[in-house]
Amino acid sequence: MSGKIIILDEFTANQIAAGEVVERPASVLKELIENSIDANSDRIDIEIKNGGIGYIKVSDNGNGIEKDDIPMAFERHGTSKIRQISDIYNISTMGFRGEALPSIASVSNVSITTKTKEQDFAVKVVYEALEQKSMSKSARAQGTTIEVKNLFFNTPARYKFLKGDKQEARYCTDIVLRLALANTHVAFSMTSNGQEVIRTNGDNFLLNCIYGIYGRDIAKDIIEINAETDDFSVSGYIGRPFASRGNRQHQSLFINNRYVKYPELNASIERAYETRIMKGRFPFYVLKLNIPSQNVDVNVHPSKIEVKISNISEIFGKLNYILKESLDKEQKAMESSVIRPSYTKYKEQEESKTILDFNNQLSAFSKEIQENKAEENEVKESKVEENTVQESITDYQNYKKE
Repeated sequence: MSGKIIILDEFTANQIAAGEVVERPASVLKELIENSIDANSDRIDIEIKNGGIGYIKVSDNGNGIEKDDIPMAFERHGTSKIRQISDIYNISTMGFRGEALPSIASVSNVSITTKTKEQDFAVKVVYEALEQKSMSKSARAQGTTIEVKNLFFNTPARYKFLKGDKQEARYCTDIVLRLALANTHVAFSMTSNGQEVIRTNGDNFLLNCIYGIYGRDIAKDIIEINAETDDFSVSGYIGRPFASRGNRQHQSLFINNRYVKYPELNASIERAYETRIMKGRFPFYVLKLNIPSQNVDVNVHPSKIEVKISNISEIFGKLNYILKESLDKEQKAMESSVIRPSYTKYKEQEESKTILDFNNQLSAFSKEIQENKAEENEVKESKVEENTVQESITDYQNYKKE
């Protein structure tokens, strides 16, 4: 093979990009759902078969795509979300690279059916390995439906590294759970091989979303967090120490409404529990941090699940301080024999049941939570004192030395 430098053709470039963007069916699902959220959808319906390997369908009621814009959506770096490099540092959308659709379409068969408010009819376009096969009129209400079939059919090496259908389905379900928790204003439904596994009602209340996803047993043993500092604000819920779990599957951290994995912040959260739970146990939490966008770099990896924070040392310590304070208040309240709410009137759910039909119980549950809030001694909005800044930096430095 000669060392002559050439320019890769578009199809090859897209397949290489797909290696970073499309790792497995869950990656496809994440990209498609984020597109739906960016299109101002308030309802998203998901269907997968065979763990998403054989079939993925995402349907929304968002803005839709203009007929003439559809081909550009399947061109690499075709995006409606940024116009210049400076936009990346003030990004408010879930996606911005313009790589998702062409990357997905280069390793699968894709069809898109879409209609805008202004169009008289929907348009359906079919792609096979990024090659447009047909465009026709179709019928649907405003919004977009994307179907992905035969993922990795033309990249057998990639296909070989996938897990079994059940495990891939779990990965898909996990992605949808995180996106539902981040976007409580959106009603989500998901079926896997015809069985409903997720349903949220999109009422914009995080507590109700947690109840709908995780069930009564978790929702009754969580503490509300709502605090603000000069560097960030944080809201959400953390589990009481006695409700710890055997793994980290029930931990969700969001930065500027984006689900992320950030080891330093995870350590900051878990350190608040280090004298409260046994080793090998992990706290439940769903926490949302809002950090000024100029301090957050989301352009680290195409998956956007990794970010960089410029002032991480200050945030590390302050977040830990907030959570410790919240847990201390909760412990004092319990030691003072504050009566916790009774939830005995709710019917016990079978442990094996993964989908909770909670709509009939939800209003009663929320009402009881409100009635007992005074007795819960829940955390109020607070300002972390300025003298904790140096302590924050010291805590972070000690963590990095370990």
